[in-house]
Amino acid sequence: MGVILLPALKKSIIIIGTMKKLGICIGLVCLTTLSAGIYGMVHDQVTYTISAEYFTKFKYEQFGFEPGGFGGHRPTVAIIGFLATWWFGLFIGSVFGVLGLVFIERARLVSVILRAVRLAFALTAIAGIAGFLYGRFSLIHTGVTWWLPENLMDKAAFITVGSIHNFGYAGGLLGLLSGTLYIVANRKGRISRHLPAPS
Repeated sequence: MGVILLPALKKSIIIIGTMKKLGICIGLVCLTTLSAGIYGMVHDQVTYTISAEYFTKFKYEQFGFEPGGFGGHRPTVAIIGFLATWWFGLFIGSVFGVLGLVFIERARLVSVILRAVRLAFALTAIAGIAGFLYGRFSLIHTGVTWWLPENLMDKAAFITVGSIHNFGYAGGLLGLLSGTLYIVANRKGRISRHLPAPS
C-alpha cells in the first residue's frame, strides 16, 4: 500500500513546491510593477524640473491630461510617470518570474530574480544619465529631427529631456536583456547546493 501511495505523495510534494514558487514569482511581478511605476514617478519629477515644457507642451496632450484635474503640475507629472512605466515593470517581472521557475530552491529563486531586477533598474538609470549628457552636450548643438512644439521658451531643455526619455526606453530594453541573461547564466547552479551565490 505504501509503495502504491509513494508516487502520488511525490507528485503532491512537487505540485505544492511548484505552487509556492509560482506564488513567489507572482509576488515578485507585483513588486517589479510597483517599483517601475514609482521609478517613473521620480524620473518624471526630475525631468519636469529640467523642462516643464516637455510636459506642458507635449506629455499633457499625449496623455490627455489637464493639471487642474489632478491638483497641479507635480501630481499630474507623477501620474504620467507611473502610467508610462508600470507596464514595463509588469513585463520585466513576468519574464524574470517565468525564468525563475526553473530554480528548485525558493531562496535562490528570490535572490537571483531580485538581483536581475536591480541590474535592470540600474542599467535603465545609467541610460537616463547618458541621455542627459548626450542631450545636453551634443543634441542641443547638432539639432534633432523629432517634432518640437512651437514657441518653446527653452528649446535646449526640451531636447535634453527628450534625450533622457529616449535613452531610458533603450536602457529598459537593455536591462530586460541583461537581467534575462543573468538569470539564464545562474540556472547552472539551480540544483547543486554547493555552488556559491552570485556576487
